Amino acid sequence: MISKAVIIDNIKTLFYALIIAVIIRSLLLQPFYIPSSSMEPTLLVGDRLFVTKYSYGYSKHSFPFSPPILNKRIMFSEPKRGDVVVFKTPADNRTDYIKRLIGLPGDTIQFLDTNLYINNSEILKSRTSISDKIFCGNRTIDVFTFEEKLPNNKIHKTVYLKNFPFNNSDPFIVPKDHYFFLGDNRDCSKDSRFLSSVGYVHKDNLVGKAQFIFFSSDKSIGSFFAFWKWHKSIRFNRFFKKII
Repeated sequence: MISKAVIIDNIKTLFYALIIAVIIRSLLLQPFYIPSSSMEPTLLVGDRLFVTKYSYGYSKHSFPFSPPILNKRIMFSEPKRGDVVVFKTPADNRTDYIKRLIGLPGDTIQFLDTNLYINNSEILKSRTSISDKIFCGNRTIDVFTFEEKLPNNKIHKTVYLKNFPFNNSDPFIVPKDHYFFLGDNRDCSKDSRFLSSVGYVHKDNLVGKAQFIFFSSDKSIGSFFAFWKWHKSIRFNRFFKKII
């Protein structure tokens, strides 16, 4: 028969473990799952990654369920252009999005003839492939793959549909304390270009910086529980891959 003292000790152990887990998740690292193709080829559906919560300081969105315990961001550290960031969408302050930071406060962002401009300067991109296929939702699309070089010399991959449907835009002027985000899958991403649903993201909505992938699986091949398909469904080559 289990004694009352043993039961109490087990409850205490579980309570302490829960507290430690909440502290780690809130202040240090939080795992995230990638459910959409908006960041291909950098991030694939089925990637699981760690985000550092301390990278940009802390706001109420650093904590589970965004409790109203902080009315502004504390210990703030400015994010860098090109960072891959998890943030809460301004539309509901609840949904997590992950995109690449392109525009800083005061920047003017615009697309002209399919080319990205920051503060009236064209962002250089060099084509690395003309025959890639990636996902857009449940369908595959033919894309050009580019290496894009931002003003701070950060280089990352982006993809554009071959017929370049997103040719031109009005200028986006990033307000004070806000940021402008784009998906690397440029023609298959709901991001800051869509002002009513995402738009400019306030610094208090930043959750953390994506650092590395710790697990990845292709659910179109088989679920995690289909162990007999692991040799095909689990992307071992993406384990512990740094996100750039």
